[in-house]
Amino acid sequence: MINETIIKIRENPLLYQYLKYHSYWYKILLRDSTRINEMILKMKEEYKLTAKDKIDMVSKRISMIRNLLEVFR
Repeated sequence: MINETIIKIRENPLLYQYLKYHSYWYKILLRDSTRINEMILKMKEEYKLTAKDKIDMVSKRISMIRNLLEVFR
């Protein structure tokens, strides 16, 4: 792996954790370190960090607050 790739992994604790549990990425990154972006996308999908997931979470929170307010009326 290129040093830049190693630094990128160590700077992001979630990425480092993802790599621990999905060790097959070691082989992939050793062969082609440019696939780090693909790994980051997979990590975001698994940990629900994509924009769609964040919007869904906000939507659920708003609906929960709305339901709470209706109960108190």
